[in-house]
Amino acid sequence: MATLLLRLLLLLGWPAAMLLTRATADASFPINVWPKPVSMSWAEPYTAVPVSPSFHIVAPSGNPYLASAAERYAKLLVTELYRPVVGPAVTININAGTALAKLTVAVSDLAAPLQHGVDESYTLEILPAGGAATVTAVTAWGAMRGLETFSQLAWRAGHGRARDLLLVASGVRVEDRPLYPHRGLMLDTGRTYFPVSDILRTIDVMAANKMNVFHWHITDSQSFPIELPSEPQLAEKGAYGEDMRYTVKDVKRIVEFAMSRGVRVVPEIDSPGHTASWAGAYPEAVSCAGQFWLPGGDWDDRLAAEPGAGQLNPLAPKTYEVITNVVNDLTSLFPDGFYHAGADEITPGCWHADPTIQADLDSGATLSQLLERYVSAVHPLVVSRNRTAVYWEDVLLDAAVNVSASAIPPATTILQTWNNGPNNTKLIVQAGYRAITWQRVYDYDIAYGLTADEARLVIGGEVAMWTEQVDATVLDGRVWPRASAMAEALWSGNRDAAGRKRYAEATDRLTDWRNRMVGRGVRAEPIQPLWCRTRPGMCNAVQ
Repeated sequence: MATLLLRLLLLLGWPAAMLLTRATADASFPINVWPKPVSMSWAEPYTAVPVSPSFHIVAPSGNPYLASAAERYAKLLVTELYRPVVGPAVTININAGTALAKLTVAVSDLAAPLQHGVDESYTLEILPAGGAATVTAVTAWGAMRGLETFSQLAWRAGHGRARDLLLVASGVRVEDRPLYPHRGLMLDTGRTYFPVSDILRTIDVMAANKMNVFHWHITDSQSFPIELPSEPQLAEKGAYGEDMRYTVKDVKRIVEFAMSRGVRVVPEIDSPGHTASWAGAYPEAVSCAGQFWLPGGDWDDRLAAEPGAGQLNPLAPKTYEVITNVVNDLTSLFPDGFYHAGADEITPGCWHADPTIQADLDSGATLSQLLERYVSAVHPLVVSRNRTAVYWEDVLLDAAVNVSASAIPPATTILQTWNNGPNNTKLIVQAGYRAITWQRVYDYDIAYGLTADEARLVIGGEVAMWTEQVDATVLDGRVWPRASAMAEALWSGNRDAAGRKRYAEATDRLTDWRNRMVGRGVRAEPIQPLWCRTRPGMCNAVQ
């Protein structure tokens, strides 16, 4: 069956063997984890123990990504200086022998590949008397999620000479797993070039939020910033400059970095629309390139959805020569099983402005047939590379230019929706497609309006960072902590045990998480004054 991915608006919908206390979905503890675990227990009275100066993590050999994660988290634990705004109300056990000296990681399937649907469940246990802790998981990727949870249960406390006492919650058991297997963030580097360091930092923070898909919208009409071995002219003529290109070495570094954090990288080369940047290298393959996008100022006569007119010409032989090379290169550079082929916002005016296409239309052809001709050539090519093809929903649902379902067989297709909210989701899941849904971030129900059978076809969601008005100076603040809100909704949901929306309870937790992210070097925006955090609930719009 095909899969539907939903483009999410990046808007934060905030109204601003021991006796255990069993956590419910709405329970908060003196120290909390983001995203909220599915199940967390903490023995009462709540206690914490110091972390030993000799603390270390013991991970199984056989998976280099897990080994590097264990090393990274061991270092993070002792170097992070996070101090909660509201000091956790816990009893600190500093008796001899209670200091936590070791975390042991156990994984039953070290060889499980990082792919859609991989098991990310884990169990974390920190003994009540300290001394040891364990993370148990089926896969290395689940173990990484457990290591992140463990890191968030540690904090600095004390005063004077003991000011930087490193503590960790003790008597804690977490049993956790994601609600949805696809929890993504899309970054647009076609409109704005971002240095590799910004991309790596974004992926790092994604992993901390237990997001697992970096959807890289690499190119657009404005620029073609990736160097492809078979088509070097595209970047040479289409990038903003020599220092604003992603080399093969850069791509390999990004993919490897993401793997070490349990994040898949899904590449997108949008076509046949949004391809004005291809015209410098291949003007014969691009219609309406270089023309003003809104002639006469009339929206009905537009040549593009925004400045930068240009669409691949499905009648030009060069089009298929180039796209074949592009797909082959991209699927060689990116190992993920998904390849995003775009196909959104086909603008009729652009193709009408091309004399060769207009002659074809005058002979009885239609714009939809033209698009289907292109898609019917590209789709089998993507599938032949052992990839599932991803398209924006327009390719099937656009009222003016669309293809028939036979051109994008459900078994090899993913549709990503970004319009009309749950209505389009409903249309697609009713047709039997799996789905990933959209928007108002935390308080949005991604399976809204679906029957139980239809809801089972919803596999997750994405937040999208389009960059018409974003560059590296504001990237962190635009993305975080907004994307964190969706990360929790996709990991453990947004409702309490009684089925009520839990955004009021989540606000204080998100403030704490934002502060911890800032301490980790992320320029995340604040969501409320500190006055609010020191007076829990007083700034909420609901109680």
